[in-house]
Amino acid sequence: MRINKIRSLLYKSARILGDVNAAKNGTLGKRVARRAAGKATGKIFRAYSNKETPLHIVVRGLFVWTGLVKKSV
Repeated sequence: MRINKIRSLLYKSARILGDVNAAKNGTLGKRVARRAAGKATGKIFRAYSNKETPLHIVVRGLFVWTGLVKKSV
């Protein structure tokens, strides 16, 4: 087994254990919200690092992706 596979397995197991711990402590909602916020932030940074996409289009796309605004045709 390669180092990358071991590392990936450890991160996945840590995420699952964190979910179990949050469910046990009653903070699962916070954890889900933080994970969604992190995913959205990563999406903004990835799209903006493209340099061809203006920031206002990235933010508009994020709002459509999260369902905060309806997609206009």
